[in-house]
Amino acid sequence: MELTQLVPQLGGGLFTIAAFVVSLSIIVAIHEYGHYIVGRWSGIHAEVFSLGFGPVLYARTDRRGTVWQVAALPFGGFVKFLGDANAASVGGTDTVAGFTQRQTMLGAPLWARVVTVAAGPVFNFILAIVLFAAFLMVSGQPRDPVTYAAGVALPPAYASDLQPGDELLMIGDIAMGGEDSLDTLPVTDRVDYTVRRDGAEIVVQGPYPLPPRASGIAPRSAADDAGLRIGDVITTIDGQPIFAFRQIIDVVNASDGQPLDMTVWRDGTVRDVTLAPRRVDLPQADGTFDTRWLLGLNGDLFFQTATDRVAPWTALWQGTQQLWFTITLSLSALSHMIAGDISTCSLSGPVGIAETSATMAGQGLASYMSFIAILSAGVGLMNLFPIPILDGGHLLFYAYEGVTRRKPSDRAMNAMMFAGLTVILSLMVFSLVNDMFLCP
Repeated sequence: MELTQLVPQLGGGLFTIAAFVVSLSIIVAIHEYGHYIVGRWSGIHAEVFSLGFGPVLYARTDRRGTVWQVAALPFGGFVKFLGDANAASVGGTDTVAGFTQRQTMLGAPLWARVVTVAAGPVFNFILAIVLFAAFLMVSGQPRDPVTYAAGVALPPAYASDLQPGDELLMIGDIAMGGEDSLDTLPVTDRVDYTVRRDGAEIVVQGPYPLPPRASGIAPRSAADDAGLRIGDVITTIDGQPIFAFRQIIDVVNASDGQPLDMTVWRDGTVRDVTLAPRRVDLPQADGTFDTRWLLGLNGDLFFQTATDRVAPWTALWQGTQQLWFTITLSLSALSHMIAGDISTCSLSGPVGIAETSATMAGQGLASYMSFIAILSAGVGLMNLFPIPILDGGHLLFYAYEGVTRRKPSDRAMNAMMFAGLTVILSLMVFSLVNDMFLCP
């Protein structure tokens, strides 16, 4: 039984909260540990390392005098350095009894403060790279030539004659590894597969290679809200037999958002579902966005392919590339949103992130790891924005100090921090309204 099937038994709300808290706690812990460890290496003493806010549930003091604590509200965390007036490192003193001025945040040299503040977002990026790499190492890379490993659960009409170990040479008239895409294969209920089995080339039959099976469900999509699950097979739409995932795409594109009546096969049982496609802004290779009607379903081959192990260094390099893609895509989406080119529904607040956490956790550990990696990259990027109260705001102050050779006045700092807090709270309120009312 998949985890998605257990969610109703566990309590959907509790599962959502748990998935959200776990993902947020991991990201916050890594972010704050980045501040802590680089600050320590730079000679700045940390007084408190806290996971969560509010009443302290557990605390201990290490041999360096740092208090490690877990607080009751698990929606964030902080590191309070020596001399800080608060957890945001705004104001304070560079004179503390029993410590040198150099050990305080305000008294440390500029370079030490810069690397300490920048370390939080950098550690978020490192976490994202490691998780992306771990996902690649767990999933492996498809073997060349493409080799059939196992089929997925499908209705009896989709039976296949393929066997584990078969090397796929051609699907229909499409050569594997050639320039032609499987999307160009004519849609039929049965397809010829040319394979190499035990050294001999033979032709066997199977279903269309990209069947109308859900290999992934987009969080907060029409399919997700209707309760569709990974593994569901759509056999008809408005009475029309469906053999290929491509047919779903064609029908949805032509729907203009009108509800579609579907027959769905799930583990031997058949149910009727009505779904209304939703308009979604999809990123394109050139950085622009294309608005389409979507159900929120992903398709894939009807079989698993044999995979080879990915070397750690290769996985880390590909993880770094995936991080860069995530960052550039996020910045592109933000710029298009500000310009009004795409809907603000692309901006998720706490409710949307919590629901996405639960959806991805329900789809398995690999999906959950990928989600945490993407979220960690987003948190790191957001913290670098030059908004006072965020790490990027502190770095902006340090840049001013580096250029002018003097620190901003306390009055100016407090005014800018208040402005930054206002911006952040406004964004939080807007994203919350977005989640609950504008883009539910």
